[in-house]
Parts: sequence; C-alpha cells; structure tokens
Amino acid sequence: MEEKKYKNPAPTVDIIIETESKGRRGIVLIKRKNPPYGWAIPGGFVDYGETLENAAVREAKEETSLDVELIRQFHAYSDPARDTRQHTISTVFIAKASGEPEGKDDAAEARIFRFDEIPSDMAFDHRKILEDFFTAKY
Repeated sequence: MEEKKYKNPAPTVDIIIETESKGRRGIVLIKRKNPPYGWAIPGGFVDYGETLENAAVREAKEETSLDVELIRQFHAYSDPARDTRQHTISTVFIAKASGEPEGKDDAAEARIFRFDEIPSDMAFDHRKILEDFFTAKY
C-alpha cells in the first residue's frame, strides 16, 4: 500500500504591539530585511514544540527588542496567497509594550506608526490585518 504524504500549511504568529515611547503612541511595524520586502507586523514561524503565545513573545523580542505582554488573540488569517513563499496560517495577537523598538534579527528597522501613517508598501496581508484591527478598535 502506498503511503500518503500530507502537505500542511505552516503555522505563524503576528503581533500587533501597541506602545508609547517619547510621547509617541501607536503600533510597532518592522521593515523586512528579506523577501518579501516591505513593512510588516512583527511575527514569524512557530517552532516545533512551541505554543502560539510563546512564539508571539519570542518573535516580538527577536524583531523589535521589546518585551511584550499579550493582551488577547485577535484573529487567524489563512488565505493560501497571503505569503508568496508558502501557505501559512497566522494567529494574530494584540500586545502591549513600552520602550523604543529597535529592529533586530530579520528586521532592518522597527518604528512606531499611528493608523494614519501606515506605509503603503506593506508585506503579506498585513494591511488587511491592520484595517481589521483599527476597524474593530474604533
């Protein structure tokens, strides 16, 4: 009997980090060092044996140098076309942090943005995620 090989989407996390630093309040976005290029919500792949929550905290620290407090899970995004490299399913978290973000790991830069400043060159489906977030919030 032939063995079936299953191909599954890869689990990822994205973290909408609300913060304030030097009187500037907003959310943290990173500028990606690697393709696909553009600005993105901090996040990445879940490691084997890791919880979604631990992956979110780890990825936030790796990419922004911020220690985050997870507030809640927001939504899951699963469009097979959301990442051109492979099919991913992202669980998005909302988190709070304080301090000035600094781009680390595969983030060339990390900055605080207000809703009306969201860059036009967003990677993945992150513009839609942020639109959903700001619509739900206000």
